[in-house]
Amino acid sequence: MPDINKMTEELKQNYDEIKLKVHLGSKEAQDEWTELQDRWNHFESQANLKKSKEDLGDAFEILGSELKDAFTRIRKAL
Repeated sequence: MPDINKMTEELKQNYDEIKLKVHLGSKEAQDEWTELQDRWNHFESQANLKKSKEDLGDAFEILGSELKDAFTRIRKAL
């Protein structure tokens, strides 16, 4: 299982960087960003609750991977 603190920090950095650029991006990127924000908020709240636990489950890892992929798509669209 990946290091949750490291994964969360990397995703937060990507989130913050893209958040600053998305208003200049394409409509498609803006739409995906809007959808992504709810998922990010859920991920971040779960990460804060579960940082000290080793067993985060497959769903949490999948969500992290999906967020990373979405950040990559938006970054490419900008």
